[in-house]
Amino acid sequence: MSLISQAHAAAEGAPQGGGMQLFIMLGLFAVIFYFMIYRPQAKRVKEHKNLMSSMSKGDEVLTNGGLLGKITKVSDENDYIVIALNDTTEVTIKKDFVSAVLPKGTMKSL
Repeated sequence: MSLISQAHAAAEGAPQGGGMQLFIMLGLFAVIFYFMIYRPQAKRVKEHKNLMSSMSKGDEVLTNGGLLGKITKVSDENDYIVIALNDTTEVTIKKDFVSAVLPKGTMKSL
């Protein structure tokens, strides 16, 4: 029992850390979180939305699944596009799954 009372007495006499240090650390973590995680992710989302809105018929695109094709039809009301993979094969996908719009002539160079 004497050990507990000695530890308790030592803790009472020890200076307590200021609450301001806690707020400074929380603020620092918030700033780091914003610049390292939130801001880059928001930038990528904005770039992808601009990419989806700028797609038009005749653009050559690469999908997340690795398909390469030319857009033959764009449906604005339900966000689907039709991609011609070759002269006879067409695929309908959501605009969200397009990862890049490629320069004209990319399909011919492959």
